Order: sequence, then structure tokens, then C-alpha cells
Amino acid sequence: MKKKYKIIFVSISLLTLLSLYFYEKYFFYQTVTYPDFGITIPAGYNTHGIDVSRYQHQINWNEVISMRDKGQRISFAIAKCTEGTTIIDPFFKKNWKKMKEQNLIRGCYLYFHPNRNPKDQAVFFMKHADLQEGDLPPVIDIEDAHGMSVAKIREALLICIETLQNQYHTKPIIYTGADFYENILGPGFDDYPLWVAHYEQLQAPRIKRKWLMWQHNCKGRVNGIRGQVDFNVVNGSLAALQTLCL
Repeated sequence: MKKKYKIIFVSISLLTLLSLYFYEKYFFYQTVTYPDFGITIPAGYNTHGIDVSRYQHQINWNEVISMRDKGQRISFAIAKCTEGTTIIDPFFKKNWKKMKEQNLIRGCYLYFHPNRNPKDQAVFFMKHADLQEGDLPPVIDIEDAHGMSVAKIREALLICIETLQNQYHTKPIIYTGADFYENILGPGFDDYPLWVAHYEQLQAPRIKRKWLMWQHNCKGRVNGIRGQVDFNVVNGSLAALQTLCL
């Protein structure tokens, strides 16, 4: 009986492995195409980009840059690199390499936890980011207070900023929501480039200070990406983005 159960177990294991192989080969990695971006693009902007992470899985970047919708195209992309001091996005290395090959303006971000050591988070990001000439400055994604006071959040963020700035000799970009910026961060960070998230607004994010990029929708569709993706516009021309690059 034991031999019989062993044979059954091995058979099931082999079938599982074969199923995973064919799923990846014939479904997961297949190119997906859409008739358009699937969202309303705010009027008056001519430089569009996306940001990606493990949630977009495997991406066909050639399909991404080839897509056109009413004359608009994807001109830049930003990928998640690290989170905290231990997590590396599993798709970062491949995304980073492919974005470069497709001549996209590229950037990457660290997902910041203000309740953890801010310098260690910056150092962990620098170890894995591999920023090069022509890339966007490092991006700090801060979205959650994690129960900390406003003063402590600001203090931690400044330490992370200073660590990155000393390494790259340029001001990092801050990514956050419009409400989080105005209620938590405030004017003390107005000198840093802002990438602001504020969804489904018709003309611009409702925020008082000047912003660099606006993440206006999280439900976009792009050829080569299976599933939804965040969409962004630049407050100005493509040249305005390029002037910030390393």
C-alpha cells in the first residue's frame, strides 16, 4: 500500500509541475492587447507614463512602447525596487533592464515605512536600484503613517531624503497622495519634486503646491501588461522630465 501511495503522490506532483509549466508558457507570458487605454486621459497633457510592480507580473515592454491610443503613447515608466529593508520587488531587475532596452525614461522607487530605520531603507534601496545616467532621481513612496506622529514621520522622511541626496547629488522625488501631503508632510517638503496621486480628477490634482507628475488613474490598460496599471502625466513637456534625470 505504501508503494501505491508513493506512486500516486509522485504522479500528482508531476502533473502539478506540468500544469504550472504550460500555464506560464501558454497563458501567463502571452502578450495581451487592448483597443485603447481603457480610461479617460486628462486633457492638456502630452507626456504619459505608467508605474509597475509585482502586481503587473511579466511585462512585454516592446508591446508597451509600441501602443498608441489617439496618438498618445507611453513615454516613461517607474518600477518598484524595494520596500523597507528586506523586500525586493521580484520583477524589478527584469523591468529595469527591459525599460532601458526600449529607451524609456525610467525611474524606480522605494516603498517607505516611516516606522522603520529611514537610513537603512535608503541604503537598502541604493544597493539594489542601479540608477544610471539618464534615469530619473530616486523616488520615495510614502503613503501610510503607520501610527506615527506627524513630527516623527517628517523626521524619518528627511533622514531618508538626505541619505539618498548625498549619494545621488540630486533631490529625490516624493510620491504620495494629495491628502497625505497636505495633512501630514506639508510645506516643509515643497522644495522636492512631487509625484502626487489623486484619482479620477478631470483637469489636475487638487493640491496647492506645484507638482511634477500626477498619478491620475489606477485602472489603465496597456498592451503587453495583463491586468490594470497606474497611469501618470507630467506637468509639462517630456523635456521637463528629462531635465531632472541623473
